[in-house]
Amino acid sequence: MIGIEPIQTPLNATIEVPGSKSYTNRALLVAALAHGDSTLTGALFSDDTRYMCTALRKLGVKIAADEKQATFHVQGNSGDIPVPGAELYIGNSGTTSRSLVSYVSLGRGKFVIDGDEPMRRGRPISDLLDALMQLGVAARSQFENGHLPVVVQADGLDGGKTVLDASKSSQFLTALLLIAPYAKNGIEIEVVGNPKTPYIDMTLAVMEAFGVAVVNQDYRYFRIAGGQRYHPCAYPIEPDASNASYFFAAAALIGGRVKVAHLNVDSAQADVQFVRVLEKMGCQVNVSDDGIAVTGPRQLKGIDIDMRAISDTALTLAAIAPFADSKVTIRNIEHTRWQETDRIHAMVTELRKLGVPVIEHRDGLEISPAPITPAAIDTYQDHRMAMAFSLIGLKARGIQINDPGCVSKTFPNYFDVLQRLYA
Repeated sequence: MIGIEPIQTPLNATIEVPGSKSYTNRALLVAALAHGDSTLTGALFSDDTRYMCTALRKLGVKIAADEKQATFHVQGNSGDIPVPGAELYIGNSGTTSRSLVSYVSLGRGKFVIDGDEPMRRGRPISDLLDALMQLGVAARSQFENGHLPVVVQADGLDGGKTVLDASKSSQFLTALLLIAPYAKNGIEIEVVGNPKTPYIDMTLAVMEAFGVAVVNQDYRYFRIAGGQRYHPCAYPIEPDASNASYFFAAAALIGGRVKVAHLNVDSAQADVQFVRVLEKMGCQVNVSDDGIAVTGPRQLKGIDIDMRAISDTALTLAAIAPFADSKVTIRNIEHTRWQETDRIHAMVTELRKLGVPVIEHRDGLEISPAPITPAAIDTYQDHRMAMAFSLIGLKARGIQINDPGCVSKTFPNYFDVLQRLYA
């Protein structure tokens, strides 16, 4: 447990956040598939990326990691998986589990992918397995419940046509896209449901940077020609826009100015657009060549907003919502019920613990302004719950965060960086 002390004066800080988890894990996998040596700079070192790195090493990929320099050197295997099987443990990393289930289909042998309890009971994978089985891959949930552990009896990947339901997670589509160039006959994917297109844009951007072309017809149909290969390269990783949201929100809440260095508003990371949400709530946003700065208003305004495209920041918005001058309504985030925890219900539960009036909907919630009752916040093994609700403690007394160590999933030194706001 950690206590958060209120900040009494307006902020004036420049913050650096670690590299993007989404970009780092995509680039690690693509570099592993490439022929030759790639260098990833500005990379994130966290639970999720360590699980990916460890799993790739078990699959025969040589990776040298330099945490102090935030760098990975990856010696790619040209799509070959030289081991005749492996048991891979991915913790609570959805990106890692979905990507690896597809990746091991290129090999030959029995591969088992397993993870922490939240992955086993809360994060589905059956839609991806269905799509792989249409491509001839023998992939199944070991307990037939649509979750981990997953067993893949691999015998190479011929490819072909498949239909994928990506409504529960865009990671299913990412997992197929990343390995598609190494299918013997390429892959054609018909998409049903509505994937979060910004995350698919990130996937396509990484593939393009490593030299692979994808035909994308309005996110409903994708064709990736077989015989393409990723080319090794030096690949810089952007700062994580989702993690930057907490520091932008701190400025909105406390007042003053916070700048996040090296972040570009034109990034393919959709969560960078959270600053536009804050702008609608009365904040000033300044974009420069070396970062983005947010200056907080005298009083935050209420807002009614669709957060589907930037749903990882919905918790950030929920945390500052009680301090607005009117109701905040967050819509179209039903898919977050199948993430690290049921995030909608978790938000509602913890806000009510703080005395905040909240109405829960199937796909969102309504939060009314209210004074804060001191409480210890449960985090449900969810890094974003811990980071988002710590913001409330910057404004109101008596806020404690249970299991603060869960932030190691994507931002291990979050609470150390948060301390820089007090300076």
